[in-house]
Amino acid sequence: MIQIGLTGWGDHPDLYSEVTSAKDKLFDYSGHFPVVEVDTSFYAIPRKEHVEKWCKDTPENFSFVLKAYQGMTGHLREDLPYETRNDMFNSFIECASTFRNKLAMILVQFPPWFDCTAKNVQYIRYIKQQLQAFPIAIEFRNQTWYASNMKGKIFDFLEENELIHTICDEPQAGVGSVPFVPIATSTKALIRMHGRNVHGWRNIGHGDNWRKVRFLYDYNREELQQMAHHIETLRSQGKQVFVLLNNNSGGHAASNAKLLQSMLRLQFNGLSPKQLNIFEGEF
Repeated sequence: MIQIGLTGWGDHPDLYSEVTSAKDKLFDYSGHFPVVEVDTSFYAIPRKEHVEKWCKDTPENFSFVLKAYQGMTGHLREDLPYETRNDMFNSFIECASTFRNKLAMILVQFPPWFDCTAKNVQYIRYIKQQLQAFPIAIEFRNQTWYASNMKGKIFDFLEENELIHTICDEPQAGVGSVPFVPIATSTKALIRMHGRNVHGWRNIGHGDNWRKVRFLYDYNREELQQMAHHIETLRSQGKQVFVLLNNNSGGHAASNAKLLQSMLRLQFNGLSPKQLNIFEGEF
């Protein structure tokens, strides 16, 4: 009922053996966690042969959360590298279909300027129509969706359309961030933990290094214990809970995830053989 993983599998050196090559990192990763977010799909839709290899390299019960391509979410303001919008969606649908039963959901993360308007609600309906064959998680990054006069309506809208509300733990840094609201609108619940680095989130004075600073955060035990409580509450409501840690900048995501797993007394079965047991006995 609870699965914990990380965003991406290429930036977590503590999980790999000394001889692990880049192409084998996913195999080593899948010896530690049962789920991963495919974040590279935000920048370019993965090729079918790559997806097939990822599925082959992971255990039978391993699952993927596939992040929607930036052209689908409004992040890409330049010309799309597709002739039509339908071509773009069809290419993404072909990619998502290749995962078959290993696809837990598609994560549709909207940009900070995607605010709560009738036009944008209609676009979410369009996304649902295009991706109707898959479970869809919606992540907002604009506080207007959680305004007191709108929050209840939005949660009803997500539930009526069988859309998964992405529960975000992130810095509270103005309208371009959202509050932590542990409410599930589907049988699946998705929690994404971005860290709480307010200064980094605002991208003040970091120039080209903003990506490295934005998710630079190490959760302490008290913070993880609070998160464990919310996860248990969702589980007790009969939800299948997916937790993804995105605080990768300083290499803290893997150790934070392991500690959270220990607090929840979770034992993940059916993982790949571990190549490195660096975390054993630490928690």
